[in-house]
Amino acid sequence: MSACAGGIVDDGTATPNERSPQAASSSTPRPSNANLVNAFDFYAQSGGRPGYFFTTPSGTWRCAIIPHEEAGCRSAKSAISLGVKGVPDTVVDAAGTPVAPNAVVVQSTGDAYFAKLDAGVLVRDSGPDQTLPFGRILAAAGFRCNVQDLGISCMSETSRSGFTFSADGFTPSYTDLPAGP
Repeated sequence: MSACAGGIVDDGTATPNERSPQAASSSTPRPSNANLVNAFDFYAQSGGRPGYFFTTPSGTWRCAIIPHEEAGCRSAKSAISLGVKGVPDTVVDAAGTPVAPNAVVVQSTGDAYFAKLDAGVLVRDSGPDQTLPFGRILAAAGFRCNVQDLGISCMSETSRSGFTFSADGFTPSYTDLPAGP
C-alpha cells in the first residue's frame, strides 16, 4: 500500500499471507498509517522473548510491544504518579496485595488496565531503547503505539481496545495522530 510507504509494519509472523485479515469495525475508523516508523529499528530480544521496545522523548515512559500478546508502558519511576485522573491508587499484585501501579497495558483481547509489573516486564534487558519521536507511529505484531504532545497511546489491532495516558490523565481508548501533512 502506498499509505505504508513511510515505514514498515511488522506483523510478527513468518507467513503473513496465511493469516486472514481482521474485519474492521464499521463504527471505528481505521487508524492512520501515515508517519509510521520502521518497526525493525525497535526490535530486540529481551529475556529470550522478542519485542519492540521504545522510550518516550522525555524518558518518562519505557514501552514495549510483545508480539501478539500485549503492548504497554511502564513508568521510568517506581510507580505512576498518584492523583492523575483515571489512575487507581492501587491495583492487586499476583500475591493479592494492594500495590501502587507502575504500568498501563492492553492485551490482544480485553480492555486496557493498570498493573504492578515486575522489574523486567516491558523493559529491554540490555542495550538502550530507541526513542519513538513525537508524531510517529510504531505498528508491529498486532499493536500500534504513538507519542504526541497529549501523551502516549497504544492499541490492540485485534480488539481495537487501547489507552491514552499522560500526566493529565488516562483515557481507555487509542488516540490516533491528528491528520496533517
